[in-house]
Amino acid sequence: MVDAVSSLLQRGVSDIFPNNSESNQTDANLACKLRNTDRPLRIKLGIDPTGTDLHLGHSLPIRKLRGFQDLGHTAVLIIGDFTARVGDPTGKSEVRRQLTEADVSHNIQTYLEQIKPILDFDTPERLEVRYNSEWLSKIDLAKTLELLTTMTVGQMLAKEGFAERYQQGTPVYLHEFLYPLLQGYDSVAVQADVELGGTDQKFNIAIGRDLQRHFGLSPQFGLLTPILLGTDGVQKMSKSLHNYVGLAEDAVGMYSKLEKTPDALIREYFELLTDLPLEQLPENPRTCQKLLAHTIVSQYHGVEIANKTQKSLAAMVTRGDMSQTDLIPEYSLADIEFPVKLFYLLSASGLCSSSSDARRQIKGGAVKLNGSKIADVDQTLALPNDLVGNVLQVGKKKFVRFIQ
Repeated sequence: MVDAVSSLLQRGVSDIFPNNSESNQTDANLACKLRNTDRPLRIKLGIDPTGTDLHLGHSLPIRKLRGFQDLGHTAVLIIGDFTARVGDPTGKSEVRRQLTEADVSHNIQTYLEQIKPILDFDTPERLEVRYNSEWLSKIDLAKTLELLTTMTVGQMLAKEGFAERYQQGTPVYLHEFLYPLLQGYDSVAVQADVELGGTDQKFNIAIGRDLQRHFGLSPQFGLLTPILLGTDGVQKMSKSLHNYVGLAEDAVGMYSKLEKTPDALIREYFELLTDLPLEQLPENPRTCQKLLAHTIVSQYHGVEIANKTQKSLAAMVTRGDMSQTDLIPEYSLADIEFPVKLFYLLSASGLCSSSSDARRQIKGGAVKLNGSKIADVDQTLALPNDLVGNVLQVGKKKFVRFIQ
């Protein structure tokens, strides 16, 4: 039987470093350290509030952080309010736009709200929420120079993306070289024992280890989680690729997307996004899809809403029953100029990716208004009162209800 420590370090984990599995030394093996420590370990996860929305791909290291909390360790959630204004260059083919302080402040609040269903915020000794401006804003030129002396240009150019940009003649700015050092210094400031991150963060986490050594601290372990594939099953989950499920997404939208998870992704999604035993999954793929959707909606919206969503969606799909409109996402018409083409509303509301996609959906017979199929690609709606309270639908699982 797999114990709690083994499960935490095996399920949904791509890499742990250093990890000498043949050694019983607590400084060489994270599993040994977890079992033999006489104090709660400090488990670091840093997030830069560079946007407003988190998706299920972002939840992987956050869920792992909760696993450490459940074992009695201290989650140190670092909000990168300082580093967000620098911009993580990881995986970027060009320099990130630097955010303003107001941008960062707004994003922080949305991030924390989306993370609350995952982490234990109710047990004070199990969670520290820290802002890295607390220490990074106090770094003077002398400390900056000291940080810079710990790395060479050659080492920095080994980082994913930098070498490619340099060879292609795309500018690599000096402030981008500072980002990994600043993130690494976070580990020094909070005296992290373990740092979590996606596989794309290995370089940054390794720098944290190097800086801890430089400042006379015991180097942290790095624990990496996979990069989650999006709902298309091809590319990594991304809002820009329209293959994501948002943590703050309404229950209907979340359930509808997950209920269509490709067969090849189902087991991976169960492993990475739920705690259900994989050996107990249903054999029928359709049953698995429904179970996955219900489980994840329950995690973020509660079991009662998940039950109601599942039942109501089934009624809408099989019988065209629109009576449960309270569950359907709302879309405000306040900023829409009338008269308006229906295909524009399909795009503006997010039901379709573009106006051309909306026209294709109408031509294909996939669009309904209050259960009635729309056939006219150029249908025009004259007044908002014609729409308020009505439900616009694309396919079987995508809906919005119009409000004033």
